[in-house]
Amino acid sequence: MPEFHHVTVLLHEAAQALRPVPGGTYLDGTAGGGGHTQLLLRGIQPEGRDQAAVGRIYALDRDPDAIAALTRKFMDEPAVTIIQGNFFQAARLLPGERFDGILLDLGVSSHQLDTPERGFSFHAEAPLDMRMGQDGVTAAELVNTLDEPSLRKIFWDLAQEKFAGQIARAIIRQREIEPLKTTTQLAEIISGAVPAAYRREGHPARKTFMALRYACNGELEGLEEALTALFHTLKPGGRLAVITFNSLEDAAMKRVTKRLTAGCECPPEFPVCICGKRPQAKAMKPVLPGPREISANPRSRSAKLRCLESLAPNS
Repeated sequence: MPEFHHVTVLLHEAAQALRPVPGGTYLDGTAGGGGHTQLLLRGIQPEGRDQAAVGRIYALDRDPDAIAALTRKFMDEPAVTIIQGNFFQAARLLPGERFDGILLDLGVSSHQLDTPERGFSFHAEAPLDMRMGQDGVTAAELVNTLDEPSLRKIFWDLAQEKFAGQIARAIIRQREIEPLKTTTQLAEIISGAVPAAYRREGHPARKTFMALRYACNGELEGLEEALTALFHTLKPGGRLAVITFNSLEDAAMKRVTKRLTAGCECPPEFPVCICGKRPQAKAMKPVLPGPREISANPRSRSAKLRCLESLAPNS
């Protein structure tokens, strides 16, 4: 197993969005290699020797490889608490905690993509795994047990794969001959199931692999509820910053933003508001990676940072 390595996207922009201050309490809900955690740590460190003003950072990740790397990286930093778990369960893992800032970097890590045996990449032969937490159902189990309609639904709903039906049928035909076991085997089946023109647009397995990854890890199911629950753990003035990497993740954050920033719902003809509804959040302008970052890390090209600030006490 290679040393854990993750190229942090929108590093400074995310930390600036959260405005870490000495004495603050922050959650890095997808800590990965600790890049964002490290920058937040600098922000909560007080000037001089006023250690009473040192804040707290909770570095959370579901991947055991990440937890091992974070433990090594921050072993001498008492302000950092490392927890293995999914940010979906942050409220249960940290009951009663209130945050000045929460950061989520959605998607798969560089380490997971670049470690062939994890099975996330279609570029190298490996077992069809794709589990972030290394527990639960594998991609191999999904493609070898689900029926055609279920596979088609996963490919379309979770990745908008326009050839979902053809790919699902090709998988069913192949597994009648032998079970699908490796990433390259699945990638070849997908490539053979789609038109040649589609193959010229980029690797044809990209969306199918993404859909299977989402299905294995439950990344989209309940995402809006998880984001909303995390927002309600913010202190007044606290911020939730979320980095997304595709339209489905971004759409979930946009829907949460729309609900939390909505104000009065009275009909426009009413002279005064009688519903009493006020916005709970203020949205910051989305931030995209610049040309320099995209050049240095092409995987960042689809990243988008959205940030919400809590306007009132949450409950």
